[in-house]
Amino acid sequence: MRVGIEVGGTFTDLVAVDGTRVVVAKVPSTPHSPDIGAYAALGAGDIPAAAVTDLVHGSTVATNAILERKGARVAFVTTAGFRDILFLQRHDRRNIYDLRYRKPEPPVARRDCFEVAERIDASGTVILALDAAAVRRELLPALAAGGYDAVAICLLSAYVAPQHERALEALIAAALPALRIACSHRVASEFREFERASTTVLSAYVQPVIDRYLDRFEATLGEAGFRGHFSVMQSNGGRLPAIAMRQTAITALFSGPAAGVVGAIRQAGRSGRGDLITFDMGGTSTDVSLVMEGEPSLAPETEIDGLPIRTPVLDIVSVGAGGGSLVWIDDGGMLRVGPRSAGAVPGPACYGRGGTEPTVTDAHVVRGTIRPEAFLGGTMALDTARAHAAFETVAARLGADIPGAAAAAIRLAVANIVRAIQLVSTERGRDPRDYVLLPFGGAGPLLAAEIADELGVREILVPPNPGVVSALGLLSADFLRVAGVTRRTRLDADTPAMLRDAFATFQAEAAAEFRTLGLAGALDFTLTAEMRFVGQAFEISVALDPADLPRLTTADLADRFAAAHRRVYFHGGEPGRAIEIVGLRFGVLRRLDALPAFHERPIALAQPESVPVHLQGETVTARLLDAARLSAGTAAHGPALIEGYSSSIWVPPHWVARRDEAGNLLMQRIAA
Repeated sequence: MRVGIEVGGTFTDLVAVDGTRVVVAKVPSTPHSPDIGAYAALGAGDIPAAAVTDLVHGSTVATNAILERKGARVAFVTTAGFRDILFLQRHDRRNIYDLRYRKPEPPVARRDCFEVAERIDASGTVILALDAAAVRRELLPALAAGGYDAVAICLLSAYVAPQHERALEALIAAALPALRIACSHRVASEFREFERASTTVLSAYVQPVIDRYLDRFEATLGEAGFRGHFSVMQSNGGRLPAIAMRQTAITALFSGPAAGVVGAIRQAGRSGRGDLITFDMGGTSTDVSLVMEGEPSLAPETEIDGLPIRTPVLDIVSVGAGGGSLVWIDDGGMLRVGPRSAGAVPGPACYGRGGTEPTVTDAHVVRGTIRPEAFLGGTMALDTARAHAAFETVAARLGADIPGAAAAAIRLAVANIVRAIQLVSTERGRDPRDYVLLPFGGAGPLLAAEIADELGVREILVPPNPGVVSALGLLSADFLRVAGVTRRTRLDADTPAMLRDAFATFQAEAAAEFRTLGLAGALDFTLTAEMRFVGQAFEISVALDPADLPRLTTADLADRFAAAHRRVYFHGGEPGRAIEIVGLRFGVLRRLDALPAFHERPIALAQPESVPVHLQGETVTARLLDAARLSAGTAAHGPALIEGYSSSIWVPPHWVARRDEAGNLLMQRIAA
């Protein structure tokens, strides 16, 4: 049995596959100890741990550790003269008119930053050898007295010549074996000192937290008889064995959102759709991504809490507009939704767990697009009276009735998500009308049609069990390792040979690593060159087919760069202008067997024929349908509410939904 468990901010989702049988379950998350909720999901699916042969896990543990500043106590060690790099950062201002603006705070205090005497230049030449005696005399006693859990080492130019970092690591490990050590040449072997230092520090900051979490979860599973393979999802859309994640926890920072995109692509491919705009609306946020020809975009860098992280991630934009997002009135009397969330505890007011502030979920209960008695297939009843009571203050401030206030909150949540979609489409030269909108997460399908109306999107694809697509993505993900290195070189006659040599080296090292991890089998390799015109500040990713490397010429590289430059900037640059490669990104992929067909989980719940739904200024009578009983080819004309176990789908007037042979629900707008 193969099992995927994804821990979200509000719910923990499970998808299990045993031959052709698919099991789906959803339980409340336990923020104080996420492994408890993860193990509870196995119980909800009635799955014995001893029967599981392959367990894939994704969680927000690392993300929450950074956002809540609950990571390890970290010391930062760098080259003499660079102690303040984490605080100087870049000379930009995110809010240029904010007189009280302050740069993002790193998770390390200045008193915990240390310097060592050494210097290597950008070519790898040693200018000043590492002073090992000074390290033993000054640094090691300071680290021993500081009560640190981890050390982040980021020496100047270590991305090109890491010998000083390795020597320093050996000295610290010998003297202080209990300390976890993160070295920049392993975590982010690329240039740009601040980004590399920030990534290394954050990796050291979350590594002990991830290690403790995995230790607890593995111990609980082991006591229950689990003897299978345990993998963890990465932010790049692939998974790795848990043992590998104990060295590079930072790569799992956005594992949940990445898993959702992978699951969405897998299910949309069954219906022949490859150009997608995915949006995952869960309990705390909405994550948006644009997919072209079945391939998600991979960004070389991301950020969290304003701090940069130089590690490959799926290109996802997040906004604070989830089902648990709080609805509130600001000081100017304007209605706001998010970014604060009720989370899993206490949760929306309708959960009856102590929450009193209104949320988007409460708004759906008031509107009628969530039936309280049918939530999670009837396994978790909601309190309608509490939802209405939560909106009383907001309604009074707006001078509206409670249904009107709830409808306004939903309309504002739609606007927030539309803006996020525009960031990944319109603002990058992509017309959203050329894509299929694919909503998932517990709240996504409830807003999909209204979002599509705003964007002019003509088709929506809703996968079966949309509330657990991220868990499906965990099982769909292949084993993947992505590595980036800096290779600054001008494009000339020797460049193709350099690429061939670098690729051959990575190929051999990656194959050896995968054998060590027990990942035998055929491997696929990818190569991307980060290129720019000489004088440009930032580079463009240019994908290269490894099969073309034996025949690749300098002219081919120039042509491919010009084409990529044209896609981004709408021109190919000045003819004859010098081009340079600044970095290479390698990938190695071990593919897994395809999963069986994914179908809607049936629910045993009595349903009336129709329900009232309160829209803006009017109430309509909507047909109520069971998602599991909607057979292929059957049309459901709006207004209709299609109810499923993990999520419900709102089909407004002038929309029609049809189940296709792949099990997906295709929605299209029809003429008024």
